[in-house]
Amino acid sequence: MKSPRRAAVSILRAWSKGHAYAENLIERHASRNDLSSADRALLNAITLGVLRNLRLLDHWIAQLRKGKLDDETRDILRVGLCQLLILELPDHAAVFETVELGKSGARGLINAVMRRAASSKKKLFDFDGVPPEVIYSHPDWLYKRWKKAFGKEEAIALMGFNNEPAPVYARWNPLAGIEGPPSTLTASSDAEPRPDSIDEDGFEVESSPALELPPGFIKIEGPIPGELLAKGAIYIQDTATRHSVELLAPQVGEQVLDACAAPGGKAFLIATALGGAATLTCTDSNEKRLPRLQQNLERLHCGEAKIEVHDWATPAPEKWLGAFDAILLDVPCSNTGVFRRRVDVRWRLRPEDLRDLRVLQRKIIENALPCLKPGGRLVYSTCSVEKEENQELIAALLEEHPELKLEEERQALPQRDGSDGAYAALLRLSA
Repeated sequence: MKSPRRAAVSILRAWSKGHAYAENLIERHASRNDLSSADRALLNAITLGVLRNLRLLDHWIAQLRKGKLDDETRDILRVGLCQLLILELPDHAAVFETVELGKSGARGLINAVMRRAASSKKKLFDFDGVPPEVIYSHPDWLYKRWKKAFGKEEAIALMGFNNEPAPVYARWNPLAGIEGPPSTLTASSDAEPRPDSIDEDGFEVESSPALELPPGFIKIEGPIPGELLAKGAIYIQDTATRHSVELLAPQVGEQVLDACAAPGGKAFLIATALGGAATLTCTDSNEKRLPRLQQNLERLHCGEAKIEVHDWATPAPEKWLGAFDAILLDVPCSNTGVFRRRVDVRWRLRPEDLRDLRVLQRKIIENALPCLKPGGRLVYSTCSVEKEENQELIAALLEEHPELKLEEERQALPQRDGSDGAYAALLRLSA
């Protein structure tokens, strides 16, 4: 059995090649090595801790070691310093276990760096003169962008929020016929391990604002209750997911389209509003995602929804033209509102991606609009905090479509609202 620390180094080596997401690599390595719940949680905490704090860890390595390092030794030191300085594991364990990860020729260097770090923590945490984008490990261009959009304090608060372990929230399912929900759920004997069960806060950041839990949502304290999950009584999702469906306000008997539906979280919310999924159509552009969508909806007692593959970057089939009272477009986006959950994104995203995404988002809207009935409504939503993908895109759309009226829009900002970032705009087609 491979140790979780060695697995973390292997994951970082694979992740650096850019072919897989961290969460998929963690799951793959945990299963392949048959890790216990505790070791799986440690693997998750180390891997996500390194990726959330990548620039800070490299800043520390540069302070502790002058000269070049090969890629594997750097990843080993990242894993070791994350344990020592971010997760605050005992010094002796962090040092010993990290040295053991190195090849024989590199162990002396690793031992020296780790011991130096253990004896100079106070100095390492002196961030005087260190740029905030290094302390909070974000790309320069994103910090500059957010500083321009929100101001320096808000930009720093957003980066700090992104580095906090994400709380786990669940939506209670009234379709499951189980009495509830309680305000919180605690660990049960059949619980699934919670990914962020190990604290990853190694240095002080401002706490995120307190979140007032919306009706129907539950905070999971400790591991996720597997029995309730299996029965479809709960679905794990952040509270920000509600905004788009609340604006859509599906009514019983309406024909509703969830156009970018996989894995099914918002389709589930629509079905609960409809009292079932008989009049719900769900599509996704990737046929490989449909089985998971189907399984989730069946588990959540929404299995009667119609599910089809369709890429909304292309025109809609004739059968859907003028067919729907309400359409939800939860479009592909930059994901800048969910960095605390999707740790890869900040390192994968490029400025040009925002331009390309805006073209795709606009194309999806244009292809979905003909599917509305006269007087029908469409909600455009993203998990982005970027105005180009949100308010500015909608403003440009309205200029070219006088038949549309913007009735309401919402923008959830993590540093302000204490939830994931999300945008939703309710548009109505003239009758």
